[in-house]
Formats: sequence, structure tokens, C-alpha cells
Amino acid sequence: MNLPGNPAELLAGPLAMPLAALSAVLLDRVLGEVSRFHPLVGFGNLAAAIEKRLNRRSLAGGVLAWLLAVGPWVALAFWLRPLAPFAIDVVLLYFALGAQSLCEHAEAIATPLREGRLDEARQRVGWIVSRETTGLDESGVAKAGVESVLENGNDAIFGTLFWFALLGGPGAVLFRLANTLDAMWGYRTERFNLFGRFAARFDDALNFIPARLTALTYALLGQTRTALACWRTQAPGWESPNAGPVMSAGAGSLGVLLGGAAIYHGQEEIRPPLGAGPAPVAADLDRAIALIRRSLWLWLGVFFVIGFAHA
Repeated sequence: MNLPGNPAELLAGPLAMPLAALSAVLLDRVLGEVSRFHPLVGFGNLAAAIEKRLNRRSLAGGVLAWLLAVGPWVALAFWLRPLAPFAIDVVLLYFALGAQSLCEHAEAIATPLREGRLDEARQRVGWIVSRETTGLDESGVAKAGVESVLENGNDAIFGTLFWFALLGGPGAVLFRLANTLDAMWGYRTERFNLFGRFAARFDDALNFIPARLTALTYALLGQTRTALACWRTQAPGWESPNAGPVMSAGAGSLGVLLGGAAIYHGQEEIRPPLGAGPAPVAADLDRAIALIRRSLWLWLGVFFVIGFAHA
């Protein structure tokens, strides 16, 4: 194995990708999410304006809106990258990652829930889930929080890292912007059923492999047999083809029972069960955060193993 002899070679060789990923993760851990003028917030505002202008409840309008919202930024990322590949990759991945933010949001739910401040915990979990939270009991808040942590672990972290490993910083940007549009437009309502269909399907395609790698990671770092069994038997019954494997494997890994009834947009939905064991409590939110962090370090370790193998 011939390793690079100087820093310039190191940042341009097979170890460039894992070193850039590690740098972005450490930046995210130290600096956290940008509090003002976050690019994803700005993108969300732009997407809302485009949707307002172009949504005529047609599939073609949705495709055009998606291209206008995502295309220029991904093209700009690809154009900028050759100017300083390592630095551009680190910056783009830092802005695309949501690891520290996800953990902080989860901790902000777990702390008041653990201390008996249920109203505050309901409010906090309402910031990161789309279901109604005002009537949730302690277990309901914990369940919503754990489900969000597991699912967003894939969307905000591991899916982003997967596409970063394939396409560098522009790949991370493509994935996060596409995932954001799915979260904004990918609903089967009268307003978005046709307009948001392309956004939903494109996100499903981008997420297909990362979601299953995330599910496998969750399974390996917890109750492996239970997680794999839940993935095999429960994921096919979940509406989302990618959230099903991620959440069933994650719930099985943690040994908790998720799914069940939830209220969305004023209507109760009975969702299939996910996982096995008791209903989650506040401590299980802490365990879900720990699972996310262990999974992140495992992915970085795999990146370095691959880099050293190629070196």
C-alpha cells in the first residue's frame, strides 16, 4: 500500500473523500446548524415561492418546478468543485448534514419529557414531526420522537453521506434538496397529488440504496436478530418504501414498539406496528440518539477502510 507522501497528495488521493467527510462531520458537531441564513431555509423559501407560482396541479408543472428549484444549485456546485475540490466538498457537506441539529432537537424533547414537563415536550416534538402532538401522552411523545430520529437519521445524515461518497459535495446537495422538496411537496393531497409526484418519486429513487444501508447499520449496532426480523416482516406493510426498512430495523434494534395510531391533518391514521417490545419512554430517545451517533462513526470508519484499500 503506497500512501501519499505530502498533504497535497493526501487531499487529492483516495483518502480525500473520507477526510472531507470527517472534516464536515466535525464542523457540524462543533458549530452545529447555521442559526441565520441557513442555505436549506433559503431553499425552502424559494421552493415555496416556485410552488405558489407553478402549481396548477399537474405532473408537468411539478417536474418543471423541481428542475427550477434544484437544477441551478446542483449545477453551481458541480461548477465550483474543480476550483478547490476538498474545501468545496467539506463546505457543501457541512451545510447538507443535519446530524448535530437532529440530536439537539431530540435531546430538547427527551429532557422535558424525562423531567415531567409534558406540555413542553409536546411542543418540541411538534417542531420535527407532521402529526398533531397536542393530545399525546408521554409514550406518544417518545414514540413520535424516536420515529423522527430514526427516519431523519437516514434523510439528514446517511443518505447525504452516501451521495457524498459517490458524487462529492454536489451529490450531498442534490440529495438534501431533493429530500427537502419531497418533505414539502410529496403529499397525496388534492394540492400536491400530481404536482408533488415527481418530487416524491425522485426522492424514493435517490433513497432506495441509502435507506437499506441505514437499516443494516441500525441492525448491526443493536439487537441484530430482532431488527432484521422486523425489517423482513414489517417493512413491506409500511406506506413508504424507504422509511419502512429504516424505521422497522431501527425500532427492532432498540427493542421498542413504534407505529400505531397517529393524527395527521385532523384525521387519524392506523399505521402498521414497527419493532418489538414495550412502548418507548424518554430514555429510549436517548438510546435512539446514541444509535445515530454510533452509526455515523461506523460509516466514517467504513469510508476510511475503503480509502486505505484504494490507497
